[in-house]
Amino acid sequence: MPYTPLLEQIDIFADLSPERLSRISSICTERRYEQGAIIFHENTKSDELYVILQGEVEIQVDPSTIGIPAEESPGPTTIATLRRGQSFGEVALVDKGFRSASARCAAPSTRLLTIQRDDLIKMCQDDFELGYTLMRNVASDLAFKIRQTDLMVREQLLWAPRE
Repeated sequence: MPYTPLLEQIDIFADLSPERLSRISSICTERRYEQGAIIFHENTKSDELYVILQGEVEIQVDPSTIGIPAEESPGPTTIATLRRGQSFGEVALVDKGFRSASARCAAPSTRLLTIQRDDLIKMCQDDFELGYTLMRNVASDLAFKIRQTDLMVREQLLWAPRE
């Protein structure tokens, strides 16, 4: 199934020609998830980028992954809810580090496009203009997400109860 029309609407693929989007579409795989399914866990290897075709995905962090005892932790906390047309897992394109959060399916019959890091990086190496444009867009997307996270941290610091 050609995903080019959807890819045209995704921020990280902005300014790419229809031909380049078609090439990216050829390396996409569609996956389906039911509500509550874990797409990936925090602190696991990252090697895929995801685009939401249908449904919702919650991005969650779990304080227990940094050593906070389970009895003192509220458990996984949703820090963002993503919907159709949004992407996640972009950090996997930048490095092969570990996931900084978990992703959980939040709606029935969620459909995701997955793009393997190695396939996309090879495409970027073969077409430097595509690589430059994509990585510029990824950097912009990650900068936006960092700013949003910064605002959340500031809000928590300002409104946290003081002892």
